[in-house]
Amino acid sequence: MFSFAVTAQKVDSIYVHLYTDSLKKGTYNYINIDGRLTNGRFLPLDSTDLIFTSSDGKFFGNSLWLDKDFNKDKVSIKTVLKSNPSIFKEFII
Repeated sequence: MFSFAVTAQKVDSIYVHLYTDSLKKGTYNYINIDGRLTNGRFLPLDSTDLIFTSSDGKFFGNSLWLDKDFNKDKVSIKTVLKSNPSIFKEFII
């Protein structure tokens, strides 16, 4: 009989992959975040894995809602890995 030690892979960094270079007003804007695992593979992350905050708008899962009357030029976004808050990404769109 063989016995294998299974080690759970952990996220060691996160990356932002946006589908667009601008945010649309009056709609949901999906913010795509991938986590790199310790084995080098990538895994899509969502709001079960991350905490999303932004300077404006409101998050629903991975989607940022901006009111149709939003009039600023940019939004600051921060994503934090729930399992390890020292892993985060801040960016401006």
